Amino acid sequence: MDRRQQYREQTRQEAKRIALDQLAEHGTAGISVNAIGKRMGVTGPALYRYFANRDALLTELISDGYLDLADTAETAVAAGTTPAERLRNAAHAIRAWALDAPHRYLLLFGTPVPGYEAPAHTLDAANRVMAALLTAAGEDTSAGAEEPLDRQLAGWGERMGNHGHTPRQLHWALTVWTRLHGLLSLEVADQFRHSGLDPDLLFHAEVEALVACWESR
Repeated sequence: MDRRQQYREQTRQEAKRIALDQLAEHGTAGISVNAIGKRMGVTGPALYRYFANRDALLTELISDGYLDLADTAETAVAAGTTPAERLRNAAHAIRAWALDAPHRYLLLFGTPVPGYEAPAHTLDAANRVMAALLTAAGEDTSAGAEEPLDRQLAGWGERMGNHGHTPRQLHWALTVWTRLHGLLSLEVADQFRHSGLDPDLLFHAEVEALVACWESR
């Protein structure tokens, strides 16, 4: 990149870092382009040369989050040699990512931002995490009668670009996704504080239950 391009990219990255600070402190409602500009020593309108509007900035934060999480999940899966190892690696890596940056996790999986709809391209990054879980599953040689849900799962797999997977694989990956995020959402929101339950033990038990479920198919 030439100097102008470098400056532009540095400005964009600095603005996004400040936006993440705002997100951590005040949630999505606290993201303000004008406040970001003030902190950077420029006017809010000047930042619109880098982001069309607040929603465009929000979209980049969401896309960056999904891509970072996908990289994390893919690296963890690649380090395993069996479906059980790959699932354990992916699950614990996803949890570590969420606990390290709960504000980023909640941006992706928390309460939707009122009036905001993420563009379709953010789904491509989100689907990479699901693809990593499907990779973790490995081959499925089992046979079974087709159920109504199987047809929906097959259609869902096609829409997210995961071709060639059986309904059983798709169902298992979706089950992993929903059960892990059910626990993570509660943990990130600090809902276990007064329960006397250890979130680490709960998460470990859930992962092992999912491993056993796949191995017993």
